Amino acid sequence: MARTGRRPGEPATRQRIEATARELFAERGFDATSVRAIAAAAGVDPSLIHHYFGSKQALFIAVMRLPLDHLEAAEPFLVEGDPDTVGERFVRFGLRMWDEPASRPALLGILRSALTDPAAAEMLRDLFTRTGPVRAIERLAPSEPQLRAELVGSHLVGLAMARHVLRIEPLASADPETIVAIVGPTIQRYVTGDLPAVAAKPGSAT
Repeated sequence: MARTGRRPGEPATRQRIEATARELFAERGFDATSVRAIAAAAGVDPSLIHHYFGSKQALFIAVMRLPLDHLEAAEPFLVEGDPDTVGERFVRFGLRMWDEPASRPALLGILRSALTDPAAAEMLRDLFTRTGPVRAIERLAPSEPQLRAELVGSHLVGLAMARHVLRIEPLASADPETIVAIVGPTIQRYVTGDLPAVAAKPGSAT
């Protein structure tokens, strides 16, 4: 009787495709990474990638998921402790996320791809709206928590872009604690400092 179901080796093949795609997306970004390039590097036929994932975008989403467990676990770390050093804790946490092998490829791939791929842009927006660090700001902020979260996120994303994508020196090689000392006070002001009154958008209710 003929055997049905997956052939031996299929899980390993899929895992090899995922690992290869994660590496190439992190290195090149979404647009510059083709299905053929992933297939060649993984040693498989391009049709097999379409069989497993359907499309390049579906593959990207599958392999470049944000490390949300790390982000959710960050909330107590960011909230607890001296309220006057929360800015330093945010910067230290952000730098550590980029240094961890488990999260760096996904973050690099998303960052390189966000300007050209809607799925990557949506993943990056999640950092500004849904994660543990955002909820930490909501608990700490005296006002305008969403605006403050966006200010913090945009600053830390810009810092990551300069250090890990553009590799701007001497910032790229700067000691993390030096960056914490320099950037921490700015993040502190974003989270707990006074903000100018936010003007209402034209046509909005007053």
